[in-house]
Amino acid sequence: MVTLYGIPHCDTVKKARAWLADRQVDVRFHDFKKSGVPASALPAWMAAVGRDRLLNRRGTTWRGLDAAAQAAAGTDAGAVALMQAQPSIVKRPVVEWPDGTVTVGFDADDWARRIA
Repeated sequence: MVTLYGIPHCDTVKKARAWLADRQVDVRFHDFKKSGVPASALPAWMAAVGRDRLLNRRGTTWRGLDAAAQAAAGTDAGAVALMQAQPSIVKRPVVEWPDGTVTVGFDADDWARRIA
């Protein structure tokens, strides 16, 4: 089963969920706002895609952080703490695929290959 992590009102998450639904892919949705960012998953996600790919440094949440909080995100431990405290700082969607791989963002071509 595919597990999609994100925020339901995020446009990219909406697009991703609709794309998967249109292809009748069985998906478990994990809402960061309601259930938080799973601390146990963050190290694996960072190992798979890298801390810089996982942190959304372009959004309003990042821009609203003070310089000390932004600097603390420069370490894995600091990034984990920030992502747990501010779920909106995580790029979305994060997807755990049945083969154990992890992706961040929506890429229809890549996803089509994955579900084929």
